[in-house]
Amino acid sequence: MASELTIGIVGAGAFAAFASKAFLQVPGIKVVAVADTNSMSARHLAGELSARAYSDYESFLRDTSISLVYISTPPFLHYSQAKAALLAGKHVLCEKPAVLRTAEAEELASLAGTKRLLYVVNLMQRYNPLFSIVREIVNEKVLGEFLHGFFENYASDENLGPEHWFWDEEKSGGIFIEHAVHFFDLFAGWLGKGEIIHAAQWQRPGTERRINDRVQATVNYPLGPVTFYHGFDQPGILDRQEMRLQFERGDISLFEWVPVKLCLHGLLKKEHLEKLKKLMPDCLISQNGKLQDEKQKVRGRFHVVHFDQHVILDYGNRADKQNRYRQLLISMIKDQWNWMLDDSIVRVIDESNAVESLRMAETARNAAKQF
Repeated sequence: MASELTIGIVGAGAFAAFASKAFLQVPGIKVVAVADTNSMSARHLAGELSARAYSDYESFLRDTSISLVYISTPPFLHYSQAKAALLAGKHVLCEKPAVLRTAEAEELASLAGTKRLLYVVNLMQRYNPLFSIVREIVNEKVLGEFLHGFFENYASDENLGPEHWFWDEEKSGGIFIEHAVHFFDLFAGWLGKGEIIHAAQWQRPGTERRINDRVQATVNYPLGPVTFYHGFDQPGILDRQEMRLQFERGDISLFEWVPVKLCLHGLLKKEHLEKLKKLMPDCLISQNGKLQDEKQKVRGRFHVVHFDQHVILDYGNRADKQNRYRQLLISMIKDQWNWMLDDSIVRVIDESNAVESLRMAETARNAAKQF
């Protein structure tokens, strides 16, 4: 890996500060500049990072010491800021969503390709070790065929006042685009390219401004259907997320929007249980019933199901959420930096993830029935 990667940050908010400090844990990464239209915010974060502060984006892009621009601004600014950075010859790492329209994301991906520059969006879920574990279980059919999945997101709106840009679909794109892209991409990594077959959204009553605070979509993947629900209407203390994948011989549940805990319940053969122990060496396993000398069998989906143990497996800790998020950012920036040095490397995520997750989100938003 080259000795140095120099980053310029656009948007001096709290998440930019969190992400930049994660990036700085990678040897050789330096944050050299921070830009924000709020000059006080730019100076504050720049001071923390020993970087230069800019309140003017054009001047920031003329800074020849910046090799990669990290964009952490509201979604409606992403297109113009990413395009300007690419035209200035800078690599681009952008917070989700890529932009507000799929055609714009395709344009940016094409521009980056023409100029042989990095263009990637922070869809970091696929760097999670739990992502790889679930993918292995799906691909190896440890629990048989996939049947159904869901993701339920009961998110907090405690810091999202009625005038916040999040509620303005001209600025955020709405919940499907601003938030759900993470999970469309996550499930596509497990189940293949999906197709929206139903979508709905609900308007919050009693507000002067139109606020859609709950959305739901059903997606058909090559392996089966998944239902997504996102509601931004909880006090922070009640914020919680759960996703589940149901199979012929059991199910997997994951907890938190950046999954940190996995619970598996299923009928397992000995060889599959041993595989899971290797994938999750610190897991806790409890058995429903004792192991018998002869193989056990039950019936499901008109077939005989043979198994050795009825198992409940727990792995991970919900308290690891912030540390896990930090590790995903570190893994992502390392992966992308490697590609910047050698573009023959296959990355975990690339510009196609940004485009396809946005295509799903835009389709869901456009198809959503209003309630």
